[in-house]
Amino acid sequence: MLIPTCTSLPLPTFSLINPILMDCFHFLKKNTVEEKVKKEDYTSDGAIDRHGHPAVREKTGDWVAAILILVNQGLATLAFFGVGVNLVLFLTRVMGQDNADAANNVSKWTGTVYIFSLLGAFLSDSYWGRYITCAIFQVIFVIGLVSLSVSSYIFLLRPSGCGDKELPCGSHSSYQTVLFYVSIYLIALGNGGYQPNIATFGADQFDEGDPREQHSKIVFFSYFYLALNVGSLFSNTILNYFEDDGLWTLGFWASAGSAALALALFLCGTPRYRYFKPSGNPLPRFCQVFVAAARKWNVKVLQDDKLYQADQQIPNNEGRKMLHTQGFRFLDKAAFMTSKNLKQMEENKCSPWSLSTVTQVEEVKCILRLLPIWLCTILYSVVFAQMASLFVEQGDAMDTRISSFHIPPASMSTFDILSVAVFIFVYRRVLDPLVARTMKSKGLTELQRMGIGLVLAIMAMVSAGLVEHFRLKHAIEDCNECEGSSSLSIFWQVPQYVLVGASEVFMYVGQLEFFNGQTPDGLKSFGSALCMTSISLGNYVSSLLVAIVMKISARDEMPGWIPGNLNKGHLDRFYFLLAALTTADLAIYVAMAKWYKYVKFQGINQNEINREDPELGV
Repeated sequence: MLIPTCTSLPLPTFSLINPILMDCFHFLKKNTVEEKVKKEDYTSDGAIDRHGHPAVREKTGDWVAAILILVNQGLATLAFFGVGVNLVLFLTRVMGQDNADAANNVSKWTGTVYIFSLLGAFLSDSYWGRYITCAIFQVIFVIGLVSLSVSSYIFLLRPSGCGDKELPCGSHSSYQTVLFYVSIYLIALGNGGYQPNIATFGADQFDEGDPREQHSKIVFFSYFYLALNVGSLFSNTILNYFEDDGLWTLGFWASAGSAALALALFLCGTPRYRYFKPSGNPLPRFCQVFVAAARKWNVKVLQDDKLYQADQQIPNNEGRKMLHTQGFRFLDKAAFMTSKNLKQMEENKCSPWSLSTVTQVEEVKCILRLLPIWLCTILYSVVFAQMASLFVEQGDAMDTRISSFHIPPASMSTFDILSVAVFIFVYRRVLDPLVARTMKSKGLTELQRMGIGLVLAIMAMVSAGLVEHFRLKHAIEDCNECEGSSSLSIFWQVPQYVLVGASEVFMYVGQLEFFNGQTPDGLKSFGSALCMTSISLGNYVSSLLVAIVMKISARDEMPGWIPGNLNKGHLDRFYFLLAALTTADLAIYVAMAKWYKYVKFQGINQNEINREDPELGV
């Protein structure tokens, strides 16, 4: 049987069949494209790729991108602690400051690092996005480290070979001192602006709508904090040993190289990352809620009254809708629809300053509920701040020798790092599953873990106070220039470092998870910045507390609790004071944790993703 071809058909017949064939062709092509789109599994959280298109699950994010971010965090932390861990000794040996002034300056500098985290979070959430913010602040970080390395080599380490325990450096001009402070505060700006965003950017690589990736996101925060500590392990051992021996320039250049490598690795992951659009300045949204509520101050809102929640689809950059929660009833007035609001909506003239959505109101409630919890974490950060200042000074006044080998006092924080690594494993693999089976729950909540962190912090301060008490008993009288002003071994500090490390696993990892999970989608970096700012204010409070204690305790011939020669002071009393203050803070925290209400999100469904989103270059 012959099958007629198109050319063998009469012309009228072909003219009739041709449109049918063309329709079939377009139909098959359309089906093929639609089938290809269906096969592409998009994330359900509104993430986009670097071109601004919806993120395909298999081609973006997940552990491939997260591992790059973890390595980046480890290298950046190595660079930061290469400067920070021995800064108190650099200030005393090179810049000629006494112990109290050096401890205060380190606390202020560390505090400023984390204050800058608020700036980085604001720029990230509002305008730049997390990727651009991380890249810009890492460049500033590298510039600060290079500047510190150059200025130390050329100006500060004079005479040559100074800066170890035996040979102090000479005086410095105002210009040289200013250059030093500009360098270290550039480091503070770069690291501070980068830190809250890299944690949240790493969490962005996992889709909460997928059960497997949701679990990976929770685990990521533990690995993130572990990477932070592993990165500081090298700086607390090798770099610390070089710097304690007077090789400051070598240590600073190693930090600069590590930061540059971290930046290069971060940029390498650009094609793989998942991105979220910045949601705009949140301040007007917050102000609109308070203004709208104030305008309706005389309106009574009943529990069953329906509040306004925009029905239209929320754009990807604004995140998920938030469901209404009880509490702060005054703010609910902002979302209550009066007859005037209804009329304005019919005329399409309704102003956001007179009517807010439930999501806007819940954003404000969310921040108001987080603040008391956040305030209770500040005193914990005061305890944490001692590890970089008074713990080092205490260790420097102990016997640091093993045979002929000298142990740098700052390297004792290695036990803190090892404790973090061990307790992360113990918590994830042993404690959490055990609690889940025993209590038939999902394990310890973030708030419960943060409470455990406070308890461990109290134990750490008691331990440090007891060690100092016995160090004074073994003090070598009138010792100013000897190797150690006490015969008590520095290894008696191990318990306090281990307890602080264990407390970090419960407090800071819990904080990262809690603030990231409880902040609105448009304020995720701000949530991480709250954790960093807690550390910042902890350092400032520590500096203030040291100043107050020295002012009160230094009378007549009494040098105070924390003098230059610790043998003449009572550092143990300061540690016991911190233990008492943290105990009071724990009682307040428990009350605030019981009062706290968790936020409720309405998830974004897979079919709600806007696949025709305009391109957004990254």
